[in-house]
Amino acid sequence: MDRTTIVHDNFLRRVAANDLPSGAEPAGPLGAALAVSIYRSGCLSRALDLKSRAMQAKRQGFYTIGSSGHEGMAAVAAALRPTDMAFLHYRDAAFQIQRGEQVPGQSTTWDMLLSFACSSEDPISGGRHKVLGSKALNIPPQTSTIASHLPKAVGAAYSIGAARRHRPDHTSLPDDAIIFCSFGDASANHSTAQGAFNTAQWTSYQSVPLPLLFCCEDNGIGISTKTPRGWIGATFAQRPGLKYFTCDGLDIFDTYATAQAAADYVRRCRKPAFLHIRTVRLYGHAGADVATAYLPKAEVEADEANDPLLHSVRLLSESGAMRPDRALKVYTGAQARVERIADEIVTRPHLETAQEVMASLIPPTRDCKPSNGPNVEARANAFGSDMRAMDEPQPMSRLINWALTELMLEHSEIVMMGEDVGRKGGVYGVTQKLYDRFGPDRMIDTLLDEQSILGLAIGMAQNGFVPMPEIQFLAYLHNAEDQLRGEAATLPFFSNGQYTNPMVLRIAGLGYQKGFGGHFHNDNSLAVLRDIPGLILAVPSNGADAAMMLRECVRLAREEQRVVVFLEPIALYPMRDLHADKDGAWMRRYPDPTERIAFGEVGITGDGRDVAIVTFGNGAYLSNQALPQIEAAGINPRLVDLRWLSPIPKQALDAAVKGCKSILVVDETRHSGGVAEVLMAHFHETSEAKLARLTAKDSFIPTGPAYAATMPSADGIVKAACELAGDKS
Repeated sequence: MDRTTIVHDNFLRRVAANDLPSGAEPAGPLGAALAVSIYRSGCLSRALDLKSRAMQAKRQGFYTIGSSGHEGMAAVAAALRPTDMAFLHYRDAAFQIQRGEQVPGQSTTWDMLLSFACSSEDPISGGRHKVLGSKALNIPPQTSTIASHLPKAVGAAYSIGAARRHRPDHTSLPDDAIIFCSFGDASANHSTAQGAFNTAQWTSYQSVPLPLLFCCEDNGIGISTKTPRGWIGATFAQRPGLKYFTCDGLDIFDTYATAQAAADYVRRCRKPAFLHIRTVRLYGHAGADVATAYLPKAEVEADEANDPLLHSVRLLSESGAMRPDRALKVYTGAQARVERIADEIVTRPHLETAQEVMASLIPPTRDCKPSNGPNVEARANAFGSDMRAMDEPQPMSRLINWALTELMLEHSEIVMMGEDVGRKGGVYGVTQKLYDRFGPDRMIDTLLDEQSILGLAIGMAQNGFVPMPEIQFLAYLHNAEDQLRGEAATLPFFSNGQYTNPMVLRIAGLGYQKGFGGHFHNDNSLAVLRDIPGLILAVPSNGADAAMMLRECVRLAREEQRVVVFLEPIALYPMRDLHADKDGAWMRRYPDPTERIAFGEVGITGDGRDVAIVTFGNGAYLSNQALPQIEAAGINPRLVDLRWLSPIPKQALDAAVKGCKSILVVDETRHSGGVAEVLMAHFHETSEAKLARLTAKDSFIPTGPAYAATMPSADGIVKAACELAGDKS
């Protein structure tokens, strides 16, 4: 017999016979009416679990990771406020159901069944995934099973205090809110979770407000791997800066009282806490998982005997809130209600086309207060002596600094965060003076953890800020890339555009640093960024373009709520000369603050028809170096600076190379998986021109004199262009 049937039959039989498990007497502040409400939520959660498996068997449902054994989470929801944003573990259906009781006008059963069925009418994901979540209930959807939502919960908690000091227009959380974040005991061991705990403690230790309640639902097992008995308590009970609370999740009275005490501590003290809740896991991990295949049958039966709904029936009876016979009717009534609603749900529509699926990849635009930029006095005060230098050509790093200053003056919701971004002024000095200009609230020096840097940005973005996090080197992004792939970019997709986390992520990257750092500081691989749906990737090649593109990137984040990565070529930060020593030909004047380079706008130099050199970043610099020799060979070139690498601006590219007999793609990323692959494919499909590409080798970059040996060079560009177009000299 299936374990779900066994648990169900056991409940019916034992309640009817008043054969209930023993336990502590009901105690604490939980009143009778609320206790009954919590029990009802648990019964509804159980009924939904049972129905999800029946729906899957009939190919009417598509998700069976259930919440059975975790029904006590309804008591936690009852102890919190609906204004407390909740990042939920996937076993927290009872939490969402109970929160639905706190907000008028909810149809939680209907909504959750739509999600099980992946109906396009599902109010949170639009049929894209079975997720817990509700805009009305302040529950952003989470799809992760490995605690990758914890870093952004830290960021959201930090944003509450930050918003009190600098309130963005689109703030959604009240000043007295706390952030709730739940996860399983197995996920607590994940490096992402450990980084989030450490960041919360690091912040709390410095008395920085962080109203965050972590909640570990400890059922003692992760799929089939057991959590050592006592491990969670032993590792979390004595952590500095993180107050520990524990309760028995099988006892709704104990759970409510403890959760209320933990929430009160976090709300009063504005410090993080860790709520450790004992739970059991019923039915195995998911529908296809059979727990008795890897656990002794006696152990599985022992958990089933500790069914939290059986404990709730006893507690309700002993407290005088509800007799067992009435509790049984509530349970069977929930089953009947779910059956009745599910019969209608399975007739509701589903997503059918790629266009429908992708409709929420791009978040909706939002209204922002218009701005004419900073006034003259504010600008003069911020720039000081730099004002005199603005009429003179400057290297890229300085023009980026000025653009950042201008943007932060104009938009008070912009905050920057990263290791060394504040007092030091960035690892390459790009953010120098910004700390003095805007203070520590807006220039946040973080601990050394890329996951936490991006989590801080994602969480703050969900409370109205426009974050500009910095990752010091492109290679360091790989420590945290899932924060972009699995969290930031997916949020509008899985929330049907209801939740967004706009940001402009600045990364120093690419190669050509002379003899410095090796592959950790010279990383020329962009593939991890280019294959994230909805993400915008921008790469400037000179200082003026960098300033104007940065303004557009902030507009895209602020108004269109996009996730943007602004990749700054390290080797071009200090670049002054182009052809000869001290010619200053690669420096630019600071463009007027009103000037922007629009998203998808490419740069075109020359109008030659013999060969179009399509490139970006350092490739644009090297191609400009190569132009005189190419022209000397009698070849009339045209140079196209791509600028926007994801999505590729296909129409602008086609227009830029129109009329050219040949196209040479110069790509400083690797031959395999590099940018040239998509460009070659695109031009093959849309152009009759002869095609060739010059790329970096499939290699890491070394330290020392061979720093550029694997990369395109100016001489290599000359040779490739002449071979492609034909030397006419």
